[in-house]
Amino acid sequence: MYAIELRSIVKRYEGHVAVRGLSLQVPRGSVYGLLGPNGAGKTTSIRMLLNIIAPDEGEVLIGGVPNTQKGVLDRVGYLPEERGLYKKMQVRRLLRFLAELKGIGRRDADARIDQWLDRLDLRTATKDWGDAKVDELSRGMQQKVQFIGTLLHDPDLVILDEPFSGLDPINAQALKDTVVDLKRRGKTVIFSTHLMDNAERMCDSVCIIARGEKVLDGTIGDVKAAHGGSHVALGLDGASTAAVNAVLADRTLVARIDDSSRYFEIELAPGGDSKALLRRLVEAGAGIDRFELVQPSLHQIFIEKVGATGIERGMSGHG
Repeated sequence: MYAIELRSIVKRYEGHVAVRGLSLQVPRGSVYGLLGPNGAGKTTSIRMLLNIIAPDEGEVLIGGVPNTQKGVLDRVGYLPEERGLYKKMQVRRLLRFLAELKGIGRRDADARIDQWLDRLDLRTATKDWGDAKVDELSRGMQQKVQFIGTLLHDPDLVILDEPFSGLDPINAQALKDTVVDLKRRGKTVIFSTHLMDNAERMCDSVCIIARGEKVLDGTIGDVKAAHGGSHVALGLDGASTAAVNAVLADRTLVARIDDSSRYFEIELAPGGDSKALLRRLVEAGAGIDRFELVQPSLHQIFIEKVGATGIERGMSGHG
């Protein structure tokens, strides 16, 4: 039995189809990435999953049961893309209120709140942010509070919509550590994002959608293997020179290149030889820190499958 099954779900708005026949299966106890550019249909799919809006066609199952059945969503935690907290409420009172909405008694709620405040460094020896009002917290702290509210009832299924948006590296790491721990405890985590690096590091499986349609899905390993070919990770010691750039522009050697100034992800041309590329780069005077045959990154696969045109079109649609 899967944690979630979407069966050919469709959502139409006036003059626009936001989601087109999307089907996917999310294994229990996994971290699953719903990936795509802004406006691809990720948030609309999540809202149908949670029965916030109904699909025009298709079916959504949670644990093998239709999501419209009473009580099915009680064991789900949801962090929406739109952040929303009562700004003038004290943090601890707000979290207690959210816990009570999930049927948790006050004493139990207070114990859980203190545990989470400690865990996410919102209660220290010198400061208890649980006593502060929400609008006294930084944006990252507010996001932690909303994250705590999502997890207080210890849900079996956790859905996070663009959870890393606006987080600094420290707060992003705290969230990542929590997601890893949820998986370790057998929970199922789904998060939508357009940040491929986070997805590649954290997800067991992914589904990429664009313009409301599924482009691909599968485990990270299977997705990479299916888009294998010959890829080279190249790192340069210093800026590239005109001679080096000329080698990288040679389409008899290089089919595609993702240029990050000093780091390059290269897809070799059909029949291209990595040894020939290395020799040409050395002859051009390149200072090479790294030259390694690798699988393509999820970022590179995303660009290849979705492309700039898909991203531009997707940004004009519903989320």
